[in-house]
Amino acid sequence: MRPRTVFVWKGEHAMSMSEDLKSIEAQVKEGLAKAETMDALEALRVGVLGRKVSLTAIMHTMGKVPPEERPAMGQLANQVRAELEEAIDQRREALNARMLEMRLKAETLDVTMPGKAPELGHQHPMYIVLDEIKDIFVGMGFEILEGPEIEEAEYNFTKLNTSEGHPAREWSDTFYLTEDSSILLRTQTSPMQVRAMESKPLPIRMVAPGRVYRKDEVDATHSPMFHQIEGMVIDKGVTMADLKGTLNTLVKKLYGENTVTRFRPHHFPFTEPSCEMDVQCHKCGGKGCPTCKGEGWIEVLGAGMVHPKVLAGCGIDPDVYSGWAFGMGLERLAMGEYKITDLRLIFENDVRFLEQF
Repeated sequence: MRPRTVFVWKGEHAMSMSEDLKSIEAQVKEGLAKAETMDALEALRVGVLGRKVSLTAIMHTMGKVPPEERPAMGQLANQVRAELEEAIDQRREALNARMLEMRLKAETLDVTMPGKAPELGHQHPMYIVLDEIKDIFVGMGFEILEGPEIEEAEYNFTKLNTSEGHPAREWSDTFYLTEDSSILLRTQTSPMQVRAMESKPLPIRMVAPGRVYRKDEVDATHSPMFHQIEGMVIDKGVTMADLKGTLNTLVKKLYGENTVTRFRPHHFPFTEPSCEMDVQCHKCGGKGCPTCKGEGWIEVLGAGMVHPKVLAGCGIDPDVYSGWAFGMGLERLAMGEYKITDLRLIFENDVRFLEQF
């Protein structure tokens, strides 16, 4: 509770009342000069203008003044009250102005001083490569699609000509979510081929990036969760030469015109003929090292001509239309572009690693 300054009057007639008013006025003005804070000013105001003290109390005893002197005393009392209220208001304004000045002085900033640069985050190297790949394919007229990570086995395997009993459908290789093996975490982005052929008008040019899951052991080039980007073209007169030309263009735009590639025959149930594409190891230049497991090459994608059974299963006449498709691992592409020697660095979120990009 703030202390109150109380001014007491002792007169009982008009002369004494006049003197008391002048005395109170002098005391208040002296108190105002000493009031250095808003709390002190408020205590002074309550002490002189409060309901039961000082000036107010004098005015409440006006009845004791002879009737003929009351008008003059009333006018004097009101005049003193008005002057004191004005003086208190002026002092309050002065204190507020001084407080504002002190605050502004304390908070003064030198706008000519250099600011502190905020710490900025860094885009993940894999997503840098993904954006580059998207830009390349969009420039070729491709559409970017997205699909579910929790997939039906029918789309992940059956409609891609991967029959029951195929090793890829084993529980040891695939993360199934149901006992009947009907729902799973997709093992590839290839189901987007089927979804595109079932829903898009011909011709089709699409790429579909996303996460995929396989029961792989973690090492320098493998992970149970990784990213792929699927690509497919369906049109009349599409050939294997178109596929090789497109993929070589992609790799050279990513890694440089001098990048060495090779295509090896392979087998995928949903393409015929099929191949795998390798790039010469960025670490050893083809001599062999732990990163490429001594082979001098790193596999980056699988590809091939879309199998006629897959086309027919999606309602497309394989005698009229043909197509090619590919699926590549984004992490391995990032490793090649940024000379990353261990896939695990991409997933560990080590700030010292990420700050380099």
